[in-house]
Amino acid sequence: MRIPRALTVAGSDSGGGAGIQADLKTFAALGVHGMSAITSITAQNTYSVTRVVDLDPEMVVEQIRVCVEDIGVDAVKTGMLHTSDIIRAVADELRKISAPKVVDPVMVAKSGAPLLREDAIKTLVEELIPIADVVTPNTREAERLTKIPVKGLEDQKRAAKEIAELGARAVVVKGGHVDGPVARDVLYFNGDYIVLESERIQTKNTHGTGCTFASAIAAHLAHGTEIVQAVRKAKEFVTDAIRYGLDLGKGSGPVNPLWATLRKAWLYEAIENVRVATEVLERVDGIGWICPESMINLAEVVPYGSSNDDVVGIPGRIVNVGGRLRASSCPRPGGSRHVASAVLVAHSLDRRVRAAMNVRYDERILESAVRLGMSVSSYDRSREPPEIKSVEGMSIRWGVREAFNQAGKVTDIVYHLGDFGKEPMITIFGEDAVDVVKKLLRILNKEESLNSARHI
Repeated sequence: MRIPRALTVAGSDSGGGAGIQADLKTFAALGVHGMSAITSITAQNTYSVTRVVDLDPEMVVEQIRVCVEDIGVDAVKTGMLHTSDIIRAVADELRKISAPKVVDPVMVAKSGAPLLREDAIKTLVEELIPIADVVTPNTREAERLTKIPVKGLEDQKRAAKEIAELGARAVVVKGGHVDGPVARDVLYFNGDYIVLESERIQTKNTHGTGCTFASAIAAHLAHGTEIVQAVRKAKEFVTDAIRYGLDLGKGSGPVNPLWATLRKAWLYEAIENVRVATEVLERVDGIGWICPESMINLAEVVPYGSSNDDVVGIPGRIVNVGGRLRASSCPRPGGSRHVASAVLVAHSLDRRVRAAMNVRYDERILESAVRLGMSVSSYDRSREPPEIKSVEGMSIRWGVREAFNQAGKVTDIVYHLGDFGKEPMITIFGEDAVDVVKKLLRILNKEESLNSARHI
């Protein structure tokens, strides 16, 4: 089976957030072998570009030529092409390649530094756009290419059509710079307009957004996906990359193209951890008494997870059967609601904490935990604000956060004494599901059962 191959022709970002670095991460995340032809070397970080050194156009072309001649290519993506000479040389070489071409007309860095010389715009329009399969300008770049002020959806449509009339097969005018609660991109292809919408994520960590989007399109085209579907998938991919962007540096932190890939790996790890931890519980005799009336769940969130779908739990929960604990089903993402809410709050405050488990309230459990040196905090459910109580799923988030705030840290244990119609409960937190179960068994003085966690 041959792996798809994609070539990026772009500048190098020393900060690793955009350019060649973002392109190669995106290719790898989407299962494509990435190759690169570096056009310029930039000295930049999250808030500035301090120097740009352009490579000789012949060297740029030679990088393209040797890759294609030996490895072959299934899609090409262009990014920063700083000068007219580089654009002209790249366009001449790409005309020899039949693979689909995605042109990201990079003009300005996130910091505001120019990445395309003013005199090179004309060359871009005349030489590169006419051979492109997809062009991906943001609204500011679309304005520079068309002289049309782009302030909203209809302007995006006009600009997209005009750029397509320059020769491109398809044009996506991105809407990231257009105000509004929804981010709308306009794809113009085969005479039709397709509006792609996504949630507008409030974050400063958007460095590399355009590079990641264009590279994702190229990666899907390399897989043989048709243009409309490639753009749709790239939109979903970059939205997640923005949502889980990295808070690095003093300026705009980079988006995270690896999130989707890492999430899948982390979910598998979490499923295994919950499975192992549950099997340990099932092997311990005589601990069914810790099961509350509402039963037990054991949950683990993936790193940086933010929703219940990022949390692995036990659907149907863990129940007491004849004095022993038994899982109702196998662990899966979304398998918990209440314990998931608790662990999501804990993880948002301390990234080392990724798992939690609820057990019945019993003073002996708390006393044993304190003797072992574990930290304990609590909250009073009777003091829950009415506006919190009226929203399904918010009570636990409020309470756990209250307990941690009072303690000044994420503690090993949080408990509450219940309220009208609400059962008292203890929740144990840990680095992962196995760590939580180890803490529980230490509290119950079942240390001999800990060996099970090492051998399953």
